[in-house]
Amino acid sequence: MGSIRHEPTLRLARMSDTVNRNSSEFLDEFILIEDEPVRKGEEGTEVNPRLEQLRAAVVLTREAVRAASITALELATESAHFMGVVSRGGELVNPFKHIEAPVWEEEDVPQEMLDAAYAYCEELTRREAGNFYHSFKYLPEEQRRAICAYYAFCRRADDIADGDYVDTFPGALGANDPEAIQYRRKLEELAAAKPVIERTEFEDKLAQLFFFRKKLSTAYNCMSSTDPIFMALKHTVSTFGVPRQYMDDLISGMEDDLYTNRYQTFEELYSYCYRVASTVGLVCIEIYGVESTAAEREFAEAWGIAMQLTNILRDVQEDAERDRIYLPLEDLERYGITEADVMSGRKLLEHPGWKPFVKEYCARVRAYRDKGFKLLPEIPKQSRYSPAAMMAFYSSILRRIERTGGDVFTERVKLSKAEKLTLAASLYLRHRFFSF
Repeated sequence: MGSIRHEPTLRLARMSDTVNRNSSEFLDEFILIEDEPVRKGEEGTEVNPRLEQLRAAVVLTREAVRAASITALELATESAHFMGVVSRGGELVNPFKHIEAPVWEEEDVPQEMLDAAYAYCEELTRREAGNFYHSFKYLPEEQRRAICAYYAFCRRADDIADGDYVDTFPGALGANDPEAIQYRRKLEELAAAKPVIERTEFEDKLAQLFFFRKKLSTAYNCMSSTDPIFMALKHTVSTFGVPRQYMDDLISGMEDDLYTNRYQTFEELYSYCYRVASTVGLVCIEIYGVESTAAEREFAEAWGIAMQLTNILRDVQEDAERDRIYLPLEDLERYGITEADVMSGRKLLEHPGWKPFVKEYCARVRAYRDKGFKLLPEIPKQSRYSPAAMMAFYSSILRRIERTGGDVFTERVKLSKAEKLTLAASLYLRHRFFSF
């Protein structure tokens, strides 16, 4: 990387103590008066419109920050090593960890910093995306960087909600921040649901997701987050015109996991799958350069549903160990399967209703998968291999589950490295050189 030129003056911003005292007024302003129906996904249930409006109101504004000037030369001096994303020990390192402020006030970020932000996202993707990264790396450079920035966003949101990762927002007070507390109280009131995890953990994770939304808002306004993921994401959003709603919905799906661990009907599950998976397909088609007509969006939605339903079936035992059942209880009941049966682990294989349930479930997944396959001819040839590989990997996992009669308990269902390489090579040739 080259050194940063010192001519520009960059302005950093820190959280204002005075704004937090007015946070309740800010959130109250955005609560809907009219309850217009809101549906997530073509086949999902209607969701609370006031809750959706509360989430959409989370933004970071100029009024919420106090500016502090710093020249680019001073920044380079104080953060001499910020361009590196891998430490000597091999750990992934935030290249901007020395910046103690949540945003840049200036819209333009020096190219060297933008490159470092993208490098961070790509390294994170390489380390954690597994099968996905193998398909991403063959995309044209601009699309590859954009997909990695988006993957990093999704990965961190999931790590906050379902893992041990602790996200930070400089200047905020975490779960004790007045604005985060007000948001939590309104969300709990509107969702009318109790946490399904320990209360302190719930408050901590929800506050992190609240400030994660704050950082997302900078991708759509005149400021830039000092988080490398959102710095790169802002550039991606600007380049490819990605709607914010899709990314807001994904964060909402992560919030849902904090107070929902059972789904009574498939329609309820569909809405959750739409948030955490269909939105991924919808963002990807923007980056891949698909025309994004109503039909293409429908295919992308189905693609995400198929992948998430496959994940749910594969992870039944792992989820049960965390007191989570994503399989629709109404469908399980038709086959005489109770919650206790699902929680019993490997014993579920002996239940007379399990194999027929799995057969019906897989048929439903295949229907969505086949609709998702219709998206591939609409994707430009140079970008087609990436989604084709992901679809093929998941189709193979689904077939393996079917062949074993739903045995997702003996060992984790996955493809071997040799199987993935063979499948990937075949797909690469077909979609890069022989598809029209």
